[in-house]
Amino acid sequence: MSADEPPAGSTNHVPTGEDVSPRGDQGLYPISVVTDLTGIDSQQLRRWERAGLLKPPRSAGGTRRYSNNDLARLRHISRLASRGLNQPGIAVVLHLEDQLQQLRSENDHLREQLSRTRRR
Repeated sequence: MSADEPPAGSTNHVPTGEDVSPRGDQGLYPISVVTDLTGIDSQQLRRWERAGLLKPPRSAGGTRRYSNNDLARLRHISRLASRGLNQPGIAVVLHLEDQLQQLRSENDHLREQLSRTRRR
């Protein structure tokens, strides 16, 4: 046992940064914090949500709780809007990007299967 390891059977666990890091999809931030972090006003956030561009999880009380993934998506939506895309155009781009990601994932999986088959 090293000096850094707790004694066997010890229940005194000191959390590390890895222990408390939220998942990317975990709803953390209320809308007021998101407006501060992104510079996007709350009405625009609500419009984009109504348009189906994002769907932040809600707390048990019904309050929107934006995740880190939502923040990244909002920044991406904002960039697309600043380039002149309207909401339907943004929706198409996001849908196509999601499809592309899914196809890339499937392609990687198939390549791995093919590689394993060739090694036999």
